[in-house]
Amino acid sequence: MAAWHEQDDFWETVPLFGPERMEAAPREVEQIVAMLDLPPGAAVLDLCCGVGRHTIEFARRGYRVTGVDRTAAYLHTARRAANDEGLKVEWIQADAREFLRPEAFDLAVNLYTSFGYFEDPAEDRRMANNLFLSLKPGGSLVMDLMGKERLARIFSPRGWEQLPDGTLFLQERIIKDDWTWIENRWILVRDGQQREFTLGHRLYDGAGLRALLLSCGFGAVALYGDLDGAPYDHNARRLVALARKAEPAPAG
Repeated sequence: MAAWHEQDDFWETVPLFGPERMEAAPREVEQIVAMLDLPPGAAVLDLCCGVGRHTIEFARRGYRVTGVDRTAAYLHTARRAANDEGLKVEWIQADAREFLRPEAFDLAVNLYTSFGYFEDPAEDRRMANNLFLSLKPGGSLVMDLMGKERLARIFSPRGWEQLPDGTLFLQERIIKDDWTWIENRWILVRDGQQREFTLGHRLYDGAGLRALLLSCGFGAVALYGDLDGAPYDHNARRLVALARKAEPAPAG
């Protein structure tokens, strides 16, 4: 059986991109642009772009954007939205472990905990290394995760919420392998119908994520508690890593 992240049924059923998340995209892109002082017309890679909420916002601002995702339904939604606005975006269907375009991008983003899905840690490293190789010298990577420190502070083994469309969303969570992995059981109930999914991902603390990115060749990695540049401390809401690929040393 295919891993959960390779199952189209999961991505097409679970409502991950509600109105609140869609409305947050312009502010989040603005924060990223401000953090980097990104020049006009820069080439941007949005890896694991989903329905294109950030990809499209970068394109609105005049950046040359490539959105990559493995889920065809997401890319169909994203392509239609971009076309409705007359925006030029390159959309590519590919596994995040496979996509590589050497020294093509000024910025790569991987947002909304779209990293760490693979049971073999070597696959995480492969994905991170391809991001490094896809950046131009001097380019930057912005990753946004739910950090282990934050999760430990707010962890609850069970929870539920009612989604805007009326779906009842129940969640069970188990921490495994010495706090390196979280296993989730998600149950969605709507109109008397129930769907259940099991999914898991690796948990990274700030030091672990920095060490991984440095080992892939990044010259410097700064950590923040949100895309607004807040410190990664006890008040952090997210784990945001800003990794920079060093310029080549001058000859002579």
